[in-house]
Amino acid sequence: MPTVLRIRRYRIGFFSVDWIEPVHVHVSKRGCAAKFWLAPVRLASNYGFRSVDLKEIALILETHENEILQAWTDYFRRATD
Repeated sequence: MPTVLRIRRYRIGFFSVDWIEPVHVHVSKRGCAAKFWLAPVRLASNYGFRSVDLKEIALILETHENEILQAWTDYFRRATD
């Protein structure tokens, strides 16, 4: 999984086959995982994170959304060239 960001021990990235879905990221930390859609940021699935963690993650994603969107575009442009 290409990692876009590591913030507060959250690992934020996407999988190389994710291009078939709308832009999103996977977030993991200590055995918990979640998937968030971007533009706008919204939770798609959650496996183990508490609601307070999900709010913190959403804020992180909103703050870094442009950076993440650029990383997605750059990665999948190279992958399809």
